[in-house]
Amino acid sequence: MASDHQRIATLADRTYVEGVYSIVNPQLAQTRQNKPYLKCLIRDASGEVSARAWGFEESQFDAAVSTGFVFLRGSTQAYQGQVQLILEQLEAREVTGEEMLQLLPSTSKDIGAMFGRVSELLRSMAHPAMRALAEQYLADERLMEDFRRAPAAMSVHHAWIGGLLEHTHQMMELADRMLPNYPLLNRDIVLFSLFAHDLGKTVELDWERGFNYSTEGQLVGHVVRGAIWLQIKAVSAGKTEKLPGETLRILQHILISHHGQLEFGAAKLPATPEAVFVAMLDNLDAKTQASLTAAKRDAETGGEWTDKIWALDTKIYRPDPLAGLSAPDGR
Repeated sequence: MASDHQRIATLADRTYVEGVYSIVNPQLAQTRQNKPYLKCLIRDASGEVSARAWGFEESQFDAAVSTGFVFLRGSTQAYQGQVQLILEQLEAREVTGEEMLQLLPSTSKDIGAMFGRVSELLRSMAHPAMRALAEQYLADERLMEDFRRAPAAMSVHHAWIGGLLEHTHQMMELADRMLPNYPLLNRDIVLFSLFAHDLGKTVELDWERGFNYSTEGQLVGHVVRGAIWLQIKAVSAGKTEKLPGETLRILQHILISHHGQLEFGAAKLPATPEAVFVAMLDNLDAKTQASLTAAKRDAETGGEWTDKIWALDTKIYRPDPLAGLSAPDGR
């Protein structure tokens, strides 16, 4: 990849762009005049920009998006206070592992430290059978390697390398601080469920060819895969420390209900206090991060409002009105 690669975060209005980038969520659409066009996000490690290719035929689609990375030529233009990229040329490209680091965003946090803290919280669970179950996961080297690298989503929240670990770590830390306020919630069940709830995304999402859904993700999905893995891991752990009573069923319930609503992908509505807590905490972290990512408060932006964020069903007002201001007493 050329050393003069134009970083997405630095693109301004009326800028010619040429190079290799990641293509995210490509879709065929039609104009009001029923003419086809391609809409997508173009991304590198610095950020992403909305893009359009007018007059893009359906016959071009599969070949253009086959690798998750594209060579493109185009120009930026201002649209509703934001920069948009108009594509003139688009063709699929294969990239090396080194190039991928420039083209996919990564967590800014320490992956080793986050994974260490997640492991520490799991090993702090009180019940020996719950700790034995957690060890079945922690000892699965391939799964844990993927857990450290996978994104948490394609585009909505924590959509970067290490995003799944970051999302999981954040929720477990939040729970560890919040649970003393809810002493009747079972800490072991909450902590383990937060750890396991999205692990199926390690096979649902493909991040080595850009961020896309894998065949596993299309056919099975992370909710079902997580419940299947839980059954297998529990059987193995049960050879030394068997989960008591309905514990396994309760854990499975939380995994299949953590999306909160049936229309959002839950197989069941949350029906235990711990299931309600996990679903609400997952929603809290995902939507808060989605709003912060959209706001881009740490970067110069071209407008006060974002486009409508479909996962939030609203636009986001970007500015922090108190940023850079001191309190009236000088503090």
